[in-house]
Amino acid sequence: MSLVTTLTYALPHRFMSSLARALAYSDDPRVSRWLIDTVTEKFGVNLAEAANPDPRSYATFNAFFTRALKPGARVADPDPRTLLMPADGRISQCGPIRAGDIFQAKGQSFTATELLGGDAAAAAPFNDGVFATVYLSPKDYHRVHMPWAGTLRETVHVPGRLFSVGPDAVRNVPRLFARNERLVCHFDTEFGPMAMVMVGALLVSGVETVWSGVEIPRYADAVTTKDYRGKGIKLDRFAEMARFNYGSTVIVLLPPGVAALDAGLSAETAVRLGQALARRGV
Repeated sequence: MSLVTTLTYALPHRFMSSLARALAYSDDPRVSRWLIDTVTEKFGVNLAEAANPDPRSYATFNAFFTRALKPGARVADPDPRTLLMPADGRISQCGPIRAGDIFQAKGQSFTATELLGGDAAAAAPFNDGVFATVYLSPKDYHRVHMPWAGTLRETVHVPGRLFSVGPDAVRNVPRLFARNERLVCHFDTEFGPMAMVMVGALLVSGVETVWSGVEIPRYADAVTTKDYRGKGIKLDRFAEMARFNYGSTVIVLLPPGVAALDAGLSAETAVRLGQALARRGV
């Protein structure tokens, strides 16, 4: 375990994230330009893909970090049977949900029930289904899109820690994704339920959705459920769903018998929004 991962057990996670948020939203040009330049140079951000490629035109670092892409920079897989990759990044893990267990790393796993905030009834439809965990690094496009068309049923804001979600932490922090603060989004689709879990991380100061705006923070001490049944919030396949501030992770859960994960996906595979995640009828 690295020193950074070890230290995260003791660090005041929410306080640090609040400080990071203040910096990210600062409109002081000296602060925003320093942060933008540092991240662009260190991580190799491809600004040529951005709808606005001028780094000096962003009023805050957060505006830069959640930047839109220019039209055509990402396209949806043309096969209508394909469920789409929800974000740029790389696969942390993907595969079957074995009797409710989700694989995190060698020797590490957590349950779908834990991930979904302790709701066994919500997790039951995903038993023996499939999952994909996608890690977004600081260089990536930070908006998350829909793998398949769905109607929002409810969201569950689950309080927790804010550990790093980098590779060393994934290998060494038990039940990492079921411990970090997260927003669980339940959708009803033509094939049944689909869950999209937006997992927070150290220095990740916020999750925003297209239907409700800022969801995290506020950092919470109790699970908060919002019921959207009958509200008619429908999102198309490939439509934007939510966005992160800084890097983090999105986890997709699918029921059994719905779709087979794309054969080219495995741990550490680099992925792009819109490519094949899974395919129905295979």
